[in-house]
Order: sequence, then structure tokens, then C-alpha cells
Amino acid sequence: MKRGGRGTTLAFVALIAMTAAWGSTFFMIGDIVTRIPVPDLLAVRFAIAAVALILLAAPTFGRPNGLRLDRRILRDGALLGLLYGGAQLLQTFGLAHTAASVSGFITGLYVVATPLLGALILRTRIGPLTWLAVGLATAGLGILSLNGLSVGYGELLTLASAVVYAGHILALSRLSKPGDALGLTAVQLAVITVLCTVFALPGGIQLPATGTDWAIVIYIAVVAGALTMLLQTWAQARIEPTRAAVVMAGEPIWAAGFAVALGGESITWRMLAGGFAIVAAMYLTELAPRLRRRSGGEPPPDAERAVTERAAG
Repeated sequence: MKRGGRGTTLAFVALIAMTAAWGSTFFMIGDIVTRIPVPDLLAVRFAIAAVALILLAAPTFGRPNGLRLDRRILRDGALLGLLYGGAQLLQTFGLAHTAASVSGFITGLYVVATPLLGALILRTRIGPLTWLAVGLATAGLGILSLNGLSVGYGELLTLASAVVYAGHILALSRLSKPGDALGLTAVQLAVITVLCTVFALPGGIQLPATGTDWAIVIYIAVVAGALTMLLQTWAQARIEPTRAAVVMAGEPIWAAGFAVALGGESITWRMLAGGFAIVAAMYLTELAPRLRRRSGGEPPPDAERAVTERAAG
């Protein structure tokens, strides 16, 4: 499928749905990590996500656009899983040494790291409107998250996680192809599970102790784990990585919205101002390609992807 038109619009919607699912978990995870160590939670979460996806996708094995596991998908999925799992662990260890709000902002800097890495590694040209969108999204993240920032061990680990997340976004955009989503997602989830389990095993893996905790873990595993990974993998075969990163920066908006609706928090000027900046950034990411096409300054979507693939290969 070409990167443009209806496919791009559906990919944009899929990424918004993904960030909404991510945002819905913040107040749940903030509660459950007081009872379950974070590495244990990650290992259990991704194990359930991997099993759930494989069971649901198994009937499609061998069908067009169904579950397929050839050598290329296994290789690419393993690389993507190592990147995503590594980012999760770096973020988790960094969170132990910094405030959650600061961690959220620094992690969100993948919206800046993605175009920078794209320009350095893939030699991708980033237009001024896209850079403006990146700046707006970063400002929105800061308004939503920050109450002061100091740089220490935890912040450096979290910054490293943002760079690795950006690497995952770029690699996924490069490696994901229409029809590969189920296979790539399954392999990624399996590799993430193994990686997180290695770090959780030394102290023994603690499982949820109550029905409520199990319900939370299953939700964040199936909806905010398997489903979101599938949506991201599918969408990034159809949308450029910098645009994907800007859309994903909307996660704090959803987190704030769910915290107000379900967590008993109040609406603040920071929520409104930060949310407005991020929504404006998303609008610019959609507007910029259209303006470039009208001015004749942007190649057709299929030609653009071919140039990017030649530069990366």
C-alpha cells in the first residue's frame, strides 16, 4: 500500500487509538506497581500479550495478510523486539531514580530524536512545518509534565530510552510492510517477553495477588500491549516515522483525560495548554505533506518511500 491517501488516514487513526489505549493505563499502572515490582509486571504483561496475540492470530496462519513467520519476519521482529524491550527496561530503571512527570517528558523526547536519527541515519529530509510540529509537541509535553528538571543518573537512563524508542520507530517504519503486521507483532512480543523475563528472574517473578490486579494486568497486556503493538506495526507500514512520533506524543493528553474522567483529578491550565500544543502539532503533521504536494515540492508517497529505502539500504 502506498503511503498516502486513505491508507495514511487510517494509519493516523490507528496511531491515535494506540495512544488512547496507552494513556488509559497510566493511573492503573501507577496503582499496581505499588504491589508488583516493575520488571515482574513487564515480564507478565508481555507474556500474556504474546500468548493472546498468537492464539487469536493462529487461525489466520498461511492466509493473505494473516500470521506468517518466515526468516525475514523472525529476523526483523527480533531486532524490533530487542529495541522496544530495551527501551522499556531503560525507562523502567530510570523511573526508579527520577520523578514520574520528568520521566514522562524525557521519554516523550523520542518525538525529537526520531527526525534527528532519521536525518542522520536514513538521510531523510525534514521540512520546516514538520520541525515546527516537533517543537510544538515537545513544548506540549513539557507543559503537561514538568515541574522542574535536574539531570542525574535516572534522567540519563530515561533519555537513553527515548533514543532507543526513536530507533524502534524508525526501524519499524523501515521494516514493517503491509501484510506483515501479525507476524512482526508476534515476534516482537515474544522477544520483549524473553528480555524482560531475564531481568525479572533473579528475584523471582511476583504474580498479581487479587482478581482486580489480574484484571488490570490482562487489560494492559491485551489492549495496551498486544493490540497497541499490532496497531503500531500495521500503521507504520503506511506512515512516515516522524509523523508517527508526533502522533504518539499525544499519549499524555489521553493519560490526563482518563485521570480526570476515572482517576478523580481536576482539569488544569497545564492540561489545556499542553494538550492544545500537541493537537496543533498533530494537525501540522497532516497539513505539511499536503502543502508540499500542492507546491510540487514533495514526491508521490511511493516514490518517497523508495528514496528512503535506498538511503537506508
